[in-house]
Amino acid sequence: MNFDFTIVGAGIVGLSTAYKLSLSYPDANILVLEKENRVAPHQTGHNSGVIHSGIYYKPGSYKAKNCVDGRYQLVQFCRENDVAHDICGKIIVASDESEIPKLNEIYERGLQNKIEGIRLIDESEMKEIEPHVSGVKAIHVPCAGIVDFVGVCNKLAHKITQSGNRVELNCKVLGTSQRDGQLSVRTSNGTYQSKYLINCAGLHSDRVARSSGVQSPVKIVPFRGEYYELTPSAQHKVKGLIYPLPNPEFPFLGVHFTKMVLGGVECGPNAVFTFKREGYKKGSFDFRDTIEVADFSGFWKLASQHWRMGIDEMYRSYSKRGFLKNLQKLIPSIELDDLTGSPSGVRAMALKPNGDILDDFYYETTDREVHVLNAPSPAATAGLAIGDEIVKKVQKNFELV
Repeated sequence: MNFDFTIVGAGIVGLSTAYKLSLSYPDANILVLEKENRVAPHQTGHNSGVIHSGIYYKPGSYKAKNCVDGRYQLVQFCRENDVAHDICGKIIVASDESEIPKLNEIYERGLQNKIEGIRLIDESEMKEIEPHVSGVKAIHVPCAGIVDFVGVCNKLAHKITQSGNRVELNCKVLGTSQRDGQLSVRTSNGTYQSKYLINCAGLHSDRVARSSGVQSPVKIVPFRGEYYELTPSAQHKVKGLIYPLPNPEFPFLGVHFTKMVLGGVECGPNAVFTFKREGYKKGSFDFRDTIEVADFSGFWKLASQHWRMGIDEMYRSYSKRGFLKNLQKLIPSIELDDLTGSPSGVRAMALKPNGDILDDFYYETTDREVHVLNAPSPAATAGLAIGDEIVKKVQKNFELV
């Protein structure tokens, strides 16, 4: 039970990291630990499966670089491994004249990020791409698409085990300790010995870091994203991906329409605080999770700055008609009867004590550990590139060649 690398978490970031390590160090013994009974059980398996282009992100940031690189790698991986995907394209819509300056800013950012094929289009071109959409101007992003991320993770897990390494399911990490240059990783299935640890635990990444003795100021605060789906009779109104302009103050992309690669059309999400890190239902509650957030100053500072948005999001959570109103900004012909319930997801939002939201991928390292403490969207698209980034950090911080 001795390993060279132990990765905590079998979402797309953890599995991509293990896969990339197996390519860089083919003689290494690699272990992936996952507390659930399957891979991609939480953020990876609950998102809507969008292949993001990289148009939104600050030029030069980890998000911008890793999203573009990761997108190329992801599409190539899907082609080579027969994973369902479709480069269906996306439009980002300005609903009225007041939104055009912001739309132009996003377009210019896309040019800086070298997003191939993007164009500003007028209302008539927009109608050719998405006949039911209402707006005055849009950005067409032809390189965006959709994918089966769970399928990607199953292929990655297969490749990892096929190369002689291990993916252990139903194995929760309880804590780690270090002695004589060796890490002991305590789990629900016993203790593993490892030279190095990489924490890709997503919703629980800050807890895994603390259990390893890393006192990071960053705290994970969970936000639930709730969705509807279009009924079969209304699905013809969406051909690809339809997005509004994002709110520049909040790292969510707004309520949008997503054609899904395995069938159907998803509408959403909103973003509401949830009282449980894995709180996929409105009534979800966990005492420990709630107390941790209540004791964190960063949450209250965030809430004081964005309470109006919080109320709006909560209203949409409990009012189907309120949710519909947002959808009708993009497609006015959508009606209440066109919407049916759909599973929710939970996003791990990393906050600083001053209430600032970490806007980029964020890592903390020691001489034997790498902790991925913030990997929000577009982390699924960027997963393989993030794996490369972590391999570089391993080589630098662990002084490996």
